[in-house]
Amino acid sequence: MHPIYDNTVLMGKKKFGLLVLLASLSIISSMADNTTPPAYQIADHTFFDPTRKAEKEHSYRFRVEYRIEVGYAQDLQHVRDLSFPSPHLYGARIGASFTFTLPLHFGLQTGLHYAILGSKYDQHWRSMNVANTQTEIITHHLIAHNLVIPVRAYYTVPVWKELNLFFFTGPQLQIGLAQNDNLDAFLSEETKSWLETKGIHTSPYDRMADELVRASVQWGLGGGLEWDRYRLQAGYDFGLNNLVKHKQTANQYMSQWGMLISFCYLF
Repeated sequence: MHPIYDNTVLMGKKKFGLLVLLASLSIISSMADNTTPPAYQIADHTFFDPTRKAEKEHSYRFRVEYRIEVGYAQDLQHVRDLSFPSPHLYGARIGASFTFTLPLHFGLQTGLHYAILGSKYDQHWRSMNVANTQTEIITHHLIAHNLVIPVRAYYTVPVWKELNLFFFTGPQLQIGLAQNDNLDAFLSEETKSWLETKGIHTSPYDRMADELVRASVQWGLGGGLEWDRYRLQAGYDFGLNNLVKHKQTANQYMSQWGMLISFCYLF
């Protein structure tokens, strides 16, 4: 083979090899420049913190909550050995309450409410008229006006988001402003005279004036649901004291018991 041809081929191979080496180095350098570490998601370490929930549950800030309340009220007068039976009274109650928040989901509430209740019932008496063999009737139209001062201990149970259960208990003072008996007496003169000799009223009068004690001390239990600013609650109050002012017999007794279903709004 000709020596000049051999040198030419050899030089071409060297140039080709050099070009391949330079291209390889360029590709490797480019890959090295474009290589970035994989992105890792950084987790919030407080999300799985076991103390986080406990801190939320036990967080406490003292405040006073103001609410207005309106609802349906029903009272029962438990009567024994009096001249009138045990009537149910139905009506409404409206007022305002003030709740002082306490730690561990407790609260203390008081307020002032006005209640108006009414009842109508018939009372039958044996006729004192010899010619009349039928019983005679007094129809009672009872209207009661009361001021109510509750003192309640509340406990709240969180359920879901803004939904809570709550329960309450505590005393209540009910002050009788008036209890007017606008009665209609369908009586003969003989029966009317006999009832009056027994001290039984046959004309309209206020029971609070001379028969009943104005202050009724009660103890209540209840509970309800709370959503955001709204509450729906129900409760029952048990009368604790005797409301008969002047006993004619040792067994005379009357206590005032009451049920309440009300709606409350937080300002």
